[in-house]
Amino acid sequence: MQQEIIAIYAVSENGVIGRDNDLPWDLPDDMKHFMRLSKGKAVIMGRRSFEALGKPLPQRRNVVITRDAAYRAEGIETAPSLEAAIERCAGEPVVVIAGGAGVYREAIEKGYVTRIYETLVHADVEGETRFALPDPDQWEVAEVDARQADHRHEHAFTFRTLVRKAAG
Repeated sequence: MQQEIIAIYAVSENGVIGRDNDLPWDLPDDMKHFMRLSKGKAVIMGRRSFEALGKPLPQRRNVVITRDAAYRAEGIETAPSLEAAIERCAGEPVVVIAGGAGVYREAIEKGYVTRIYETLVHADVEGETRFALPDPDQWEVAEVDARQADHRHEHAFTFRTLVRKAAG
């Protein structure tokens, strides 16, 4: 069985993915998109991302990367590194990389991620956590679904599915 490792994130046009350990926007359809794509799968995230959530994601296997060997929380497994977290998920057909910025960057740069579900938020927002796709030329856009701002969504946004180009 071939395992697929995907990344799911939302990023503003100015590269912000977080502010004060939270999302800097309110986009209910983006949250539904994340939940639909990750439900029933193994989800790997960094400790700060997990702590920002405040609890494990339901109906998912939650693997939290932390260098603190004594770190424990109900409903999660821990791993000391990205590699160890991926090894822990051996046998899972799909593994989701769910943040934060450093975990996304490492998983993408090391070639683990083959598909990205990106929500591009059409706004410049303030925030201290930033992410830019490493080497964007390695990726091609496979799907695009643009949404307008409305009474439930403060910004327009576009769901993009990116796939890693074949080597060569």
